[in-house]
Amino acid sequence: MGDRLRYEQTGLSRQTASYKAIERMKTQYYAATSIDGYLADADNSLDWLLRFGDVEGVNQDYSRFVDQVGALAMGSATYEWLLEHENLLEHPENWPYETPAWVFSTRELPAVEGADIRFVRGDVAPVHADMAKAADGKNVWLVGGGELAGQFYDHGLLDEILLSVAPVTLASGAPLLPRRITEPPLKLVTVEKREDVFAVLTYEVHEPTEK
Repeated sequence: MGDRLRYEQTGLSRQTASYKAIERMKTQYYAATSIDGYLADADNSLDWLLRFGDVEGVNQDYSRFVDQVGALAMGSATYEWLLEHENLLEHPENWPYETPAWVFSTRELPAVEGADIRFVRGDVAPVHADMAKAADGKNVWLVGGGELAGQFYDHGLLDEILLSVAPVTLASGAPLLPRRITEPPLKLVTVEKREDVFAVLTYEVHEPTEK
């Protein structure tokens, strides 16, 4: 995307190789959603999703995806959900990520002992540059939520949206991506099926022309 590649030009081959690695990197929003576009229900619960944890192929999809991730970002609500549901303050070994993580929050939040977490706030663009450097040619994963992913989209920093669509509707809750994306529209790249449960969709994102 445009902003991601606005680095100073250099004739040094070593730095040029580094920039080419960054150019191959993708910033991906990978999430599970209900049919009507919610990440969590009105009580911030994922019980509706966790019931499908044994669907064949889902764990393999996740493992393949994470193998290509070099850095990740999440918002405060996602981080606090992990703190609570994984009991991370008492059991920091349950922290599920090995790559460096950036947590966007306007409030002070407790850190997970031993986890590589950087707490940040404000504009996502300079943070994305740090994440791209840390990813070292691998992809950047936007874990959630939808508003944070939307901010990366606003800056032209979102390359792909990868969705596992569960066969439920929630009517309300945390929205998948609270943005109007019509010009240009997303490009559907792949459609797959996991048993009779998940539709697995990949969309390519183009830099927005609407403001």
